[in-house]
Amino acid sequence: MSVLRIVNLVKKYGKNIVVDSLNLEVHDGEFVTLLGPSGCGKTTTLRALAGLVEIDSGEIYFDDQLMNDVPANKRSASMVFQTYALFPHMTVKDNVAFGLKMQKIDKKERDERALASIELMGLQDLADRKPGQLSGGQQQRVAVARAIVTQPKFLLFDEPLSNLDLKLRERLRVEIRELQKRLNITSVYVTHDQAEALVISDRIAVMDKGRIVQLDDPATIYNRPSSAFTAEFIGQANILHGKIQSKEANTVIVDSPVGLIKTNELPAFSGLNVLVCWRPEDMVVYTDGMANRIVGKVLRSIFMGNLTDVFVEINSVVFRVQMAGLTNWKSGDEIILGLPCDKVRLIEA
Repeated sequence: MSVLRIVNLVKKYGKNIVVDSLNLEVHDGEFVTLLGPSGCGKTTTLRALAGLVEIDSGEIYFDDQLMNDVPANKRSASMVFQTYALFPHMTVKDNVAFGLKMQKIDKKERDERALASIELMGLQDLADRKPGQLSGGQQQRVAVARAIVTQPKFLLFDEPLSNLDLKLRERLRVEIRELQKRLNITSVYVTHDQAEALVISDRIAVMDKGRIVQLDDPATIYNRPSSAFTAEFIGQANILHGKIQSKEANTVIVDSPVGLIKTNELPAFSGLNVLVCWRPEDMVVYTDGMANRIVGKVLRSIFMGNLTDVFVEINSVVFRVQMAGLTNWKSGDEIILGLPCDKVRLIEA
């Protein structure tokens, strides 16, 4: 069993609190992503796990063993860096085998394990090349091969795909996820890319100002954000201030700037002031019998290839609608939209 646990972690730089009483447990074989904007503390948290930064207070456990005073090279964790950190004068095979050499593994076993790791990453034809002779994607695969060759209990990824182009990122993130499942290594992954986090994770820890503001599986994070920050940071969201007018069996009616909105979501909080939240793709052209009939004016329509972004104004409030493919909506058109009750979320204001 490989369980990673952080208890009340605090890291400061001067008077600036970068990580603020953070708690997290990563289960055996789980892939957890730390997601948030620049400066939220996600990379500092990862580097604390790796033993690369000294924490101010709190505890870090690997399998119930306290790691606070254990040096980085003695921790059963390998890190894949954003900049790859390959040795330019070494071949691919020597780069991958370097950690084994530091562990004083004999040369025969070292070569066998390095070549097996290289083959696992599909680099067997490049084993004798140097990093300068490789593409960015190939260098990243070498970095992953080097991380897994020591057979660590934990894998740590520090935005490993941020330097690659979009198509390559999309391919490599799937490869990394499949590799992690195959090896069943407990992993923590840092990124600011929301789509990447949704694709790759078992759970996502959304971070803001040094704290985890929501920790859930990707579907819950996207469909049931617990705060306006999560709703706005993950994908696109329309968020309006409203006030609860009535609550019945399974229906709540909220007075909002675009009219009365019904939802099936019963709030877990007691206040009447709420934020009404829905995703742009949740709205559709209204048909008879649909809930939440909303009439507005099209401000602009932007074709994005697989969808069209339509910006709609009602009572000086502008929100966003996403429709599949190319639409014929033009600036100034009246548009009548429907919003299903089960797509409306209520967040405490």
